[in-house]
Amino acid sequence: MPTPGQHCIRLSRIAVRGRNAVLTLIFAVTLAVATTTSAQAQTFTKLHDFTGGRDGRGPYAPLFRDSAGNLYGSTTAGGTNGCGVGCGTVFKVNASGHESILHRFTDETNDGGLPYTSLIRDNAGNLYGTTETGGTFETGTVFKLSPTGKITLLYSFTGGNDGGGPAGGLIRDAAGNLYGTTELGGTSGLGTVFKVSPTGKETVLHSFAGADGALPYLTSLVMDAKGNLYGVTQQGGASNFGVVYKLSKSGKFTVLHSFAGGTSDGCEIFGTPAMDKSGNLYGAAEACGAFSEGVVWKVSSKGIETVLHNFHDSDLNDGAFPYAGVILGAGNLYGVTIVGGNPGYGTVYELSTGGGITILHNFAGTDGVNPYGGVIRDANGNLYGTTFNGGSDNVGTVWKLAP
Repeated sequence: MPTPGQHCIRLSRIAVRGRNAVLTLIFAVTLAVATTTSAQAQTFTKLHDFTGGRDGRGPYAPLFRDSAGNLYGSTTAGGTNGCGVGCGTVFKVNASGHESILHRFTDETNDGGLPYTSLIRDNAGNLYGTTETGGTFETGTVFKLSPTGKITLLYSFTGGNDGGGPAGGLIRDAAGNLYGTTELGGTSGLGTVFKVSPTGKETVLHSFAGADGALPYLTSLVMDAKGNLYGVTQQGGASNFGVVYKLSKSGKFTVLHSFAGGTSDGCEIFGTPAMDKSGNLYGAAEACGAFSEGVVWKVSSKGIETVLHNFHDSDLNDGAFPYAGVILGAGNLYGVTIVGGNPGYGTVYELSTGGGITILHNFAGTDGVNPYGGVIRDANGNLYGTTFNGGSDNVGTVWKLAP
């Protein structure tokens, strides 16, 4: 498994690659394929500035919002001082921006470390998530955090056939079973889809072998009304650029789409797909596409792909490298790009199903930089998210964008 230091290097390379690619494309031939508009009367509020100490730093995953308006999330670093810059935290930010730390990870055998996870909550107020490291075998955990702050490791991955390195969130069914993916492990070492029961029993539902996908990273699953699971992988498939897949309740695995990369399709698939009432899936590819800056895609229930938008920041000023997935709301798609826009620190965008893009917010630095985690949306149309960098101490922010 990569060490915390190696993960910091990986994240730095991603950010540098994104900025360099944008600068390179400024001098490229301009081929406009869409128009970009700026939204009117958007109100941006920075709810919290992380300091990088015991309150955490570097939030990387989407937030969860409860009925009272409290936001819950995780930071990849900060918290305790036992593992370099820290092992990460679980935090809560209320509607007025006050932050509470619910747990500080130690990366020890009875705890986890490096939570690149979105959180989910049950009716009793327990939170569930994953850590990429820590646990009995130091290869990641599935954890439960009670309302009083007690952490329970429901499962510790061995790094073998059961999987290792779960760098993504969980979903939960009506019976309390948890479902997720691991980036590594499985019979081919290319990752798994797993299920963990309320009592902590793990079942591998699928081991990726390459042709069917590989290395599902920073992604969560989607479950339909029949109990079928859907997801994406970073690599693998026919061209090794990632896949969209379906795993039926009976265990049948189907590759719905293999990304081809190049200029006609996307590559480097992260984030969590969104599903509409007709069973169409929507998501983003961090790279490739017509201008090599990523795309937003749609895949039908029959596996037919449509590229809805090609990012082209040097011409459209629409941002570049949409690392997270997208969400659906009011007939539109919402997402973020980690760089680009004006002055180049990332954007929040709205995309119509016809492909017209509207930039809702350009990050400027003090309000955040590099929004890796994507967005969530409430019933009033307010968007919420985090940035990995930027803010008063340049270690991330929590923000709200009102229409």
